[in-house]
Amino acid sequence: MNIMIASDIHGSAHYCREMMAACVREKPDKILLLGDLLYHGPRNNLPGEYDTKKTAEMLNSLAGKVLCVRGNCDSEVDQMMLDFPIMAEYCLLCVKDRMIFATHGHVFNTKNPPAISEGDILLHGHTHIPAWEVFGNSNVYVNPGSVSIPKGGSQHSYIMLDDEGFTWKTLDGTEYYRLNI
Repeated sequence: MNIMIASDIHGSAHYCREMMAACVREKPDKILLLGDLLYHGPRNNLPGEYDTKKTAEMLNSLAGKVLCVRGNCDSEVDQMMLDFPIMAEYCLLCVKDRMIFATHGHVFNTKNPPAISEGDILLHGHTHIPAWEVFGNSNVYVNPGSVSIPKGGSQHSYIMLDDEGFTWKTLDGTEYYRLNI
């Protein structure tokens, strides 16, 4: 299984278009979106080419491949514009013998972890900062960063997940970190 993981598009048609180009290049089996798809949120500046209608159109073209969780900026109105479900609080994936708990990060995070077993992986966006770190006894926290509004000096990014692990990439496809699982 080859899964592209992206978060925090925040209605930027420009960066969504770049993410779509990465999808063409990567040819993922599935695309996991970690929320905050259309609305930019009151704490963020408007991202480049802010256009929720164009962003929704592009994302809808991927509807058959998308898994999605709800971000703190996603609402029922956003769901009305999208052709795939976006209102789930979390999604569970299994890779090898590890469970991945995927969520946006505003409810479940390393300070308020979900009920996961030792060795499981917590995957979330929300912070707009890429991460790969151990927390608790043996759990791993993974974050793809943000497609449109990166923070903390990070770049516009996403993750590719395969049977061996996670690979962080910039939107132009440059690999900058690999975490084997």
